[in-house]
Amino acid sequence: MQGADKIENLLFQYKTKGDAAIKEEVVKLYIPLVKHIAARLAINLPPSVDYDDLVSAGIIGLLQSIDRYDVEKGVKFETFAYMRIKGAMLDELRKLNWVPQKTMEKAKILQQAYSELEQELEGNIRDEDICRKLNITMEELKQTYRELAATNLVSLEEVLSVVAEEDERPERFVEKEEVKRLLGDAIDKLPDKEKLVVALYYYEGLNLKEIASVLNLSPARVSQLHTKAILRLRGSLSRKKAYFRN
Repeated sequence: MQGADKIENLLFQYKTKGDAAIKEEVVKLYIPLVKHIAARLAINLPPSVDYDDLVSAGIIGLLQSIDRYDVEKGVKFETFAYMRIKGAMLDELRKLNWVPQKTMEKAKILQQAYSELEQELEGNIRDEDICRKLNITMEELKQTYRELAATNLVSLEEVLSVVAEEDERPERFVEKEEVKRLLGDAIDKLPDKEKLVVALYYYEGLNLKEIASVLNLSPARVSQLHTKAILRLRGSLSRKKAYFRN
């Protein structure tokens, strides 16, 4: 990706002159980001969801982010664009109605259970605790994990994006530092395999198939570990609910 100063200068010129050629240059610079986000979303999607459709939706989100970006806000354009690009792709997926409503409801119920148990058990949450909390069997819980793993309904990227943004306002700095601290503590408490999946996926940039190869596990198992890890982390960060969107 190009230097932040160059991007900011291009965006300032576009806001000032409204030159379509400048906008096109910014789009070309950020097409790799659009494709990167689409690839991460598409890794577990069914064949009926077309990767190119996600890219097209992401480009629309990119165009909107260029038009709506405010240089004066103190937020990096890449951070601002990332959220809009991914949001546009998720909107496209919602239009396709490929995620059953029942599965979406299960995701919310399970996330709430992790959040409540996080406070009750101080982070030491086992599958047995979830089953007892929701009055379900272990097999029902495993089936829910499998369903969620196949949908990409749970992700930590929104939080990481917020933590990475540049905002010089003192209150935002303090808030971000608190999120960083909570996130770091929560990751440290994860079971070893879940912690490794999170590190490889979010910090090393590997996709789930690559992680499966590294850990000698099936992609489905890695996807389930990822889902469980994110549910735990979101439970730990429940005090910062504004950072999460379904």
